[in-house]
Amino acid sequence: MKHLLLAATAAASLILPVSALESSPIPSPGEIAEAAPVSDWIAIAPSDLLVIELVPDAGGKPRRIVIQLMPAPFSQGWIGNIRKLASAHWWDGTSINRVQDNYVVQWGDATEKKALPQGLAAVPEPEYQVRDNARLMSIIETMHDNKVRIEELIRQQRRSAPPKIYAPDMRVKVDPYADFQGFAHGWPIAGSTGLWPIHCYGAVGVGRNMSPDTGSGAELYAVIGHAPRHLDRNIAVVGRVISGIEHLSSLPRGTEALGFYGTEAERTPIVSIRIASELPAAEQPRFEFLSTESDSFARYADARANRRDPFFIQPAGGADICNIPVPVRPVAAK
Repeated sequence: MKHLLLAATAAASLILPVSALESSPIPSPGEIAEAAPVSDWIAIAPSDLLVIELVPDAGGKPRRIVIQLMPAPFSQGWIGNIRKLASAHWWDGTSINRVQDNYVVQWGDATEKKALPQGLAAVPEPEYQVRDNARLMSIIETMHDNKVRIEELIRQQRRSAPPKIYAPDMRVKVDPYADFQGFAHGWPIAGSTGLWPIHCYGAVGVGRNMSPDTGSGAELYAVIGHAPRHLDRNIAVVGRVISGIEHLSSLPRGTEALGFYGTEAERTPIVSIRIASELPAAEQPRFEFLSTESDSFARYADARANRRDPFFIQPAGGADICNIPVPVRPVAAK
């Protein structure tokens, strides 16, 4: 644990603005991501995508939501359950049951009487974060390497940066929810004596009852409001919505307490939920994300923290980690 704490301290300033001399006109974060070389993008395996098909909207248009599941070592007990639930087609015929403004959309069995598939794991609360050194060190080392790489870019590029192009109060921003935070393998991560995934916009978590219940994964929610970081380490984060969030965030708000719907007519039916690899090849969605270990991502993160493209007047000098969403884009089928 001593080594873990030392590594955590070394990673404590993982989100650092990068002082970069950029050509005129200065590109936006989106333009920086679009210009990233093909080698900086990482394909997401269809086996790591969860595909939700809602009933068509009032105009008859399909409504598909695609979720990328968290990689190991995070939340794997719940994700194992989710894979079993999807394989059993358990969610078919269930519904979206809760839409709370500036908070979450939640789905599952509204009756809470539908029998669950056999063999689902009961995941203990300590699994909300990863504490095992053997599983932690490679991630912390990746986060630390990102910090060192960004600092090197600062040293190389700040000397020649035009005046007033960065906020004068440039500094590392303190995270009130964790001792340190940063990106590793495409995901925002926070930590202290352990590591855990973060509740940002679009994050998908596991609904549960009162502790010590941790939820099976049958009841899921997606964040559609300001990042509820107070939920970190209290509920399992199992993935993020990478496509179709508009089909969730635009739903009518619930009429009952906490945004639950009071009647069946208010609920949006779910046609099916599948792991993408179980779909016919022609129907499998394909996506890739910008490697958070790339220089392209460093420039993108800097641009998110210090908007210098023409619309902006004053660079902020920093950014909340949830305001640096990892770029994800669809890939045309080959």
